[in-house]
Amino acid sequence: MTAGGDVNQLISIQPNDLKFIIELDKQNFCDLQVTNNTEHHVAFKVKTTSPKKYFVRPNTGIVLPHDSCVIRVTLQPRREYPHDMQCKDKFLLQSTIVPRNTNMDDLPADTFNKDGTKEIQECKLKVIYETNSDDGGFKSFTSQSPDSTRALQHLKDERDTAVRQTVQLQQELDFLKRQRKRSNGSSFSFVFASLVGLIGITVGFLLNLSLASPSTA
Repeated sequence: MTAGGDVNQLISIQPNDLKFIIELDKQNFCDLQVTNNTEHHVAFKVKTTSPKKYFVRPNTGIVLPHDSCVIRVTLQPRREYPHDMQCKDKFLLQSTIVPRNTNMDDLPADTFNKDGTKEIQECKLKVIYETNSDDGGFKSFTSQSPDSTRALQHLKDERDTAVRQTVQLQQELDFLKRQRKRSNGSSFSFVFASLVGLIGITVGFLLNLSLASPSTA
C-alpha cells in the first residue's frame, strides 16, 4: 500500500514522499499528516531502514476516528553531501485497529506483529533529497542516468588532473623562487612571469570545473 487517500485504507498520509532540503551541518525535517479514515481507533508505528539518521516523533501513536495527527521526521545534520544526492532510505508506516479508548500505555508489544489474528496495513514512503536551485526553487534528486553519471565522473577526473597540475606548478614555482635568490638574470624573470601566468590559467580552469560540477564532490 502506498500513501494516499484510498477509502479502503485505515489511514491516509500526506505527502506521499519524505522530502528533505539538504543543508550541511543543519537539521532538516519533513512533516507527515496521518488521517484516520475509519470509525475505529487506529494505532500506527513508524519504521525506517536507517534509524540512526532520523529522529521520528511520535514514532507510535493512536489516531481517533476521523481525526489526524502530525508526525515530524528529522534528518540529522550532515557534514557532507550524499553521493550524487541519492538516497536509498525507506520508511514504513504500519497501522491497525485497536479497541476503543485504548491509550499508548495499553498497547501490547506485539500490536504490530503479523500473526494472522488482526489486519496490519503497511504504507511505504520513499526519501527524496532536494537542494536549493539557482532560480530560488528546489531541485530534487531521485535517480540518475548512466550517461549523467559518466559525465559527472569525467568532470571530477578533469578537476583532479587540474589540481595535480596546479600542485606541480606550485612546486616548480617554489623551486624557481629559491633559484632567484642566487640569480637575478632577465631570463629568469621571463620564465618566472610565464609560470605565474600558467598557474593563473590553471586555477581559473579549476574554478570553472568546481562551479560546473555538483557540490557532492
